[in-house]
Amino acid sequence: MSRTLPFRTAPPVLSVKARAVPIVSTMLGSVMPLLLPVIAQAPIVPPFGLLVLLGWRLLRPGFWAIWAPLPLGLFDDLASGQPVGSAMLSWTVAFMAIEASERTLLWRDYVQDWFVAALAITGCMLAGSLFAMMAGGAAPISGIALQILAAILIFPAVARLCARLDVWRLK
Repeated sequence: MSRTLPFRTAPPVLSVKARAVPIVSTMLGSVMPLLLPVIAQAPIVPPFGLLVLLGWRLLRPGFWAIWAPLPLGLFDDLASGQPVGSAMLSWTVAFMAIEASERTLLWRDYVQDWFVAALAITGCMLAGSLFAMMAGGAAPISGIALQILAAILIFPAVARLCARLDVWRLK
């Protein structure tokens, strides 16, 4: 009695739009603070590039390779004026931490995603501030507390935007 194995098909090849939307939206998020007409004494504009990257990472865990934050972080460093390599390193460490947390959690919900994103946002922004101080910046770390809070509070809206873009890109 011979059994035939089910025919396996190759995974569908994503279109250029399906591949480019997360990358382009992250890059647009990195230049978003440059486009906003905000002049402030202290940093209050959240790092939208990081928020969009985390939104995509938590929405589609298998989409990004572990090295994906390196070129996107370089672009963010160049667009934001941070020391080159600060976003590259902190975003990659955040990706690795999220990857490690996914191995321990059996499932995630909205609140856990928000908590994971809040930890990643706080860590990346504190690391960016530390890199800026090592490069000669004189701002105290307490000066970015409002920016961290704003980024954490705005993350659900950015995650919703990523979900809407995901529906559009897969049509």
